[in-house]
Amino acid sequence: MKKKTLKRIGLIILAGIIIAGSVGAYMWFKPHRDVQATKAFAELKVSDLIQEFSADANAANAKYLSQDGNSKVLIVEGRVSKISTNQNGETVIVLKDQGAKVGVSGTFTLKTSPNTAGIKEGDNIKIKGAITAGNSYNADLDLYEHAVLVQCDIVK
Repeated sequence: MKKKTLKRIGLIILAGIIIAGSVGAYMWFKPHRDVQATKAFAELKVSDLIQEFSADANAANAKYLSQDGNSKVLIVEGRVSKISTNQNGETVIVLKDQGAKVGVSGTFTLKTSPNTAGIKEGDNIKIKGAITAGNSYNADLDLYEHAVLVQCDIVK
């Protein structure tokens, strides 16, 4: 009787491991969303997007951000304030109006980073990407944080 019970427990554990492994493999190899092939939810000027989050962050979060990771795809137009490269070798462009304290930070992928080659600070451009965070202000640190777009590319 004990051997049958141990066999059943072993089979249940083995089945659980196989199911967990299958789910893990499915999630690991699941294709990523192609932001550039996705239709844009809205096309905005950087100042309009910043104003929405500054005026009512909760309403803007409800409008643009999603808990499931599929936040809205936006096209944002603005003046290039800063161009840099992050630790992954991806280009990061900050768009903000002249004299503004906060703007939109767009991170390009390794595939789309070469498309930024001719861009320089002061240029007026449009970028398309998925928004992952709105702009904010931390009063304790007296720090402004940019809105964040990821998987960006230049819109021509």
